Amino acid sequence: MSLEEVDWSRLPPPVDDGGADHLAGMALPALALPATDGRRVDLSALPGRTVVYIYPMTGRPDVPLPEGWDMIPGARGCTPQSCAFRDHFAELRRLGVANVFGLSVQEGDWQREAAERLHLPFALLSDAGLALADALRLPRFRVAGMTLLKRLTLVIDEGRITRAFYPVFPPDAHVGVLVGWLKASP
Repeated sequence: MSLEEVDWSRLPPPVDDGGADHLAGMALPALALPATDGRRVDLSALPGRTVVYIYPMTGRPDVPLPEGWDMIPGARGCTPQSCAFRDHFAELRRLGVANVFGLSVQEGDWQREAAERLHLPFALLSDAGLALADALRLPRFRVAGMTLLKRLTLVIDEGRITRAFYPVFPPDAHVGVLVGWLKASP
C-alpha cells in the first residue's frame, strides 16, 4: 500500500486500553534525548508549549515492515502522521506551539533518514533505551523481537503534560483533532 492507497477503514483501529490515562498532569523527567538535528533535547526544560507525537516506527522504502504489521491495531501510519505534522507545522506554531517533535524508539540514523526523506521542519527524538517510556509508563507492544511505543500525542506546557491524546487513529487525521483542541485551549 502506498501513502495514497491507505484505506484506514480496512485496518484494525486501536482501542483505548487505559494505557495513557495516568499521563495528564505528570511532570516530564529530566532526560536528554538525541534529536535528528544533532541536539540533545530535555522535554522537561523546554519553555512554552511543546507537542510530541509518539509513533511505533517509521518504515524505509527499501526495508519491509514486520510480518503482519498492518493487522496490529494502530501500527500502520507513521509516515502519514509525520507528513501531517509537517504540513500543519506553521499552523501549530501560530496556535502557540513553541516546539514540535516526533518520538520513537528507533535509533538516530533510521530517524535521520526519515526526517530528511519527509522534509520535516522539526526534529525526531530517539528513546531507543526506553528511558522516557519507562519513566512515563508509556503504552507499548512487541513485534518481531522489538518493543515499540503505541501511538499517542502529548501536549506539554512548561515541562508538565497538559493533555494526552490516545489512542490516535487514523494517524494522518489526528493533527486536525489536535488543532481543534489547541484552538479551544489556548
